[in-house]
Amino acid sequence: MPVATIEWTGELPGAARLIDQTLLPGESRFLELATAEAMHEAIKVLRVRGAPAIGIAAAYGLVLGVQSFGASDRAAFAAEVARVAAYLRTARPTAVNLFWALDRMERRAKSDAARSVAEQKRGLLAEARAIHDEDRAMCRAIGRHGLALVRDGATVLTHCNAGGLATADYGTALAPLYAAHEAGRRFTVFADETRPLLQGARLTAWELQQAKIDVTLICDDMAAVAMRDRKVDLVIVGADRIAANGDTANKIGTYGVAVLARHHGVPFYVAAPSSTFDRSLPDGTRIPIEERAGAEITHGFGRATAPAGVKTWNPAFDVTPRELIAGIVTEHGVIERPDARRIADFFAKHETKHHAKHQGGTS
Repeated sequence: MPVATIEWTGELPGAARLIDQTLLPGESRFLELATAEAMHEAIKVLRVRGAPAIGIAAAYGLVLGVQSFGASDRAAFAAEVARVAAYLRTARPTAVNLFWALDRMERRAKSDAARSVAEQKRGLLAEARAIHDEDRAMCRAIGRHGLALVRDGATVLTHCNAGGLATADYGTALAPLYAAHEAGRRFTVFADETRPLLQGARLTAWELQQAKIDVTLICDDMAAVAMRDRKVDLVIVGADRIAANGDTANKIGTYGVAVLARHHGVPFYVAAPSSTFDRSLPDGTRIPIEERAGAEITHGFGRATAPAGVKTWNPAFDVTPRELIAGIVTEHGVIERPDARRIADFFAKHETKHHAKHQGGTS
């Protein structure tokens, strides 16, 4: 990747360094964040975004929030961990990786509760780094499992940004594209601009250009014509939360792309790590959808583009029903034609393998 989305600098005390994605592609500015409040703001205003990257950021944010805790009282430290985690959970409601990462960090704190406060702090930093490292490996694995989807000569459409800027490495939806590029396959990409914040235009087009991948930027409302004219062979998008039955929340506009793909006979795939599944939710109707300020529509990037006082509705995500999804590419493989039974079987299989591995098995 041309840049590291997020990294930890130093030991303890340390800082989280991230690229400010609100300024791309015009300016590459890195921020050094030293407090949980700064990380909360960065997540909320999309300086860091993309479900896996938000999870990593939240984990580091918890370390930032407790690293200056000065007392040796372990009970007071546990209360501070809980307080900071609860605060960071309010940054954004839809991306499940944020909650998954904070839950994991709190479990680490509880498992280390008998240790000194200094040891617990080091344990939390180690856990955050493990989440970061595992995300890198996850990206590469998604790329390997999704490689077969990207045929030589294909044209792939993607929506929003689910590339390296949204993760620790290759991304999710873009991982198969990077893997295909490394394999020497020739293909082209249509990147939807992704209104209203233009993550496709500002971020996806930028990072694919940096990687020397053939990319064409289109407006969101051009996808239908591109599919009608047989210019699209495959759609791959990312995900912010996937329900137990396969219904998938992703950036607003994804549902429309999925409907178009079904109508025109174009395979529609989701790429996401297993941590993006929320199996506590039976279907997509239970996924909380973030609504953002109307100014993102009426004053995009500081310029008024609508009449003063007009009412707005600005959901940041929509939910694509599983019936429109050909498959979900994960770090463990592809779940074809996802439904509740196939997803449950998939997780049972891989959780059994994980347990066997950590018990000394050879699976």
